Amino acid sequence: MLSEEKNNQPLDLSYLREISGDSHEFMMEMIDMFKQQTPIYMADLKQALVNQDWLKVSSCAHKIKPTFAYVGREDAKAHMQVMEHDARDQKDLDGLETKFDQINDFIIVLNKQLDEAKAELQKNIML
Repeated sequence: MLSEEKNNQPLDLSYLREISGDSHEFMMEMIDMFKQQTPIYMADLKQALVNQDWLKVSSCAHKIKPTFAYVGREDAKAHMQVMEHDARDQKDLDGLETKFDQINDFIIVLNKQLDEAKAELQKNIML
């Protein structure tokens, strides 16, 4: 479900651009906030998985889900939606750990994309 192709492309920041009024400073702040908050959200999600607290897993996945849309990764948002629904409906519970590992590995790639996007935004501010 996570797009390998999108991993090698610049992020589509059109949604973030739209909600920020094309403010590069605001967009950079949102990127920084994403990078600060996501590890906290992922740690909460991991702990809920360890505890097999399916309601909390669903809640954590739901909370993380929209943040991926802000940075143009609808594929990751959809991945989190599957996790949310599987935990909520208590189906494919054995697959949740694998799905977590996939999204956790993906975030490393996404952070690199975010760094590149932020550098490009900074370059445009300096022009």
